[in-house]
Amino acid sequence: MEHMPQDFKLQYPNTRVIIDCTEIFTERPSSLALASKTFSSYKSHNTWKGLVGISPHGAITFISALYSGCMSDIEITKHSGLIELLEPGDQIMADKGFILNKLLKDTGVSIATPHFLCSDGQFIYKSQIEDNQKFASLRIHVERRHIKRAKEYRLLQYTVPLSLAGSVNQLWTVANLLTLFRRPLIKQKN
Repeated sequence: MEHMPQDFKLQYPNTRVIIDCTEIFTERPSSLALASKTFSSYKSHNTWKGLVGISPHGAITFISALYSGCMSDIEITKHSGLIELLEPGDQIMADKGFILNKLLKDTGVSIATPHFLCSDGQFIYKSQIEDNQKFASLRIHVERRHIKRAKEYRLLQYTVPLSLAGSVNQLWTVANLLTLFRRPLIKQKN
C-alpha cells in the first residue's frame, strides 16, 4: 500500500485491480448455433469478449481469454480465473454492470462500483454525484490505457475474420501487453 498512487490510497486503499470487459467484432459464423453464441445484443454484432484488469499504478495485471459475445461481464469474470488470484481484503474496482456480490461472497474480496440512480433518475445524496465523478476519474484508465490502446492495433480495429479464431486469444493478449510499452497516460508525480 505504501507505493499506491495517492488518489487511490485516500479513497480506495484496498484496490488490487480495476476491471472492464470489451468486445472485438468477428465475422458472423454460418452455423446458426455459433452465430447466436457470438452475437452481442449490446453491440448488435457478432463478437468475442474479454476481461482486462490493471493495477492502480496502471500496469496490466490480468488478461482473460476471449469468450462468446453473448456472455455477460459477470459470467466472464466468474470463468476467467481472476477471483481465484485475489486475496481476502482485496478490492475490485469496476463499472456498475459488474454486480459481483454473490460471486465474491465468502472470498473476503470486495467490489467498488459507482452509485446507481434511483428509479426517478436522481441520486439520493449530492455526495453520490461527487463520489461517482471521483470513481470515474480513477477507473477510466482501464478504458483509456488498455482497452482503447489495444484496439488501436489494426487487427483489432476491424472485424476479425473467423479464419483467425485459433489465434485470436494470442493476438488479444499481445495487443494488451504491447500497451505497456507505450508512454503512460498518467503523469507520475515526483
